[in-house]
Amino acid sequence: MKYDSVILGIDPGTQILGYALLGIQKGKPFLIRMDTLKLTKEKDIYARLEIIYRTINDLIKQYKPDSFAIEAPFFGKNVQSMLKLGRAQGVAIAASMQSQIPVTEYAPKKVKQSITGNGNADKDQVWKMLQLTLSIEKKPASFDATDALAVALCHFYQSNSLLAVKGKALKGWDDFLNKNPDRVRK
Repeated sequence: MKYDSVILGIDPGTQILGYALLGIQKGKPFLIRMDTLKLTKEKDIYARLEIIYRTINDLIKQYKPDSFAIEAPFFGKNVQSMLKLGRAQGVAIAASMQSQIPVTEYAPKKVKQSITGNGNADKDQVWKMLQLTLSIEKKPASFDATDALAVALCHFYQSNSLLAVKGKALKGWDDFLNKNPDRVRK
């Protein structure tokens, strides 16, 4: 299928990195691919970073995304873990920037809020909403993949205001509903 645009979503990690590609066709999102990159067999952190960089470059070459969305690291108690996560995030961002793809970073709470309406939702709630929204049948083996898909869908939502139609501002929800009867579920 040919898409109008493609979003590459990343859930960064130095042991497991989640990635997802979301295609947009006629204003609707479709799952292209979601998976994880398992890095636990490689003990050297710099070798892991190189694998992340090469993988992101390969995804960019294969799917030609128009935008790149990545989850921002959350602030935990373990400083070493935060530093490693920041490196993984930086390498992924560098791969995107090298290809001149715009990068947007989202806080975990923003992603959850955007997908479920609750910034404190758990991973299973996020997955169930993704499954419902994108009509996905098979649950992936890891929530790292669904986290990456959630980041991509969050970016789609943040980039597409429901109150803007073809560049024309609407006068509110009533105006939106009148101009978009196909988007109302009964």
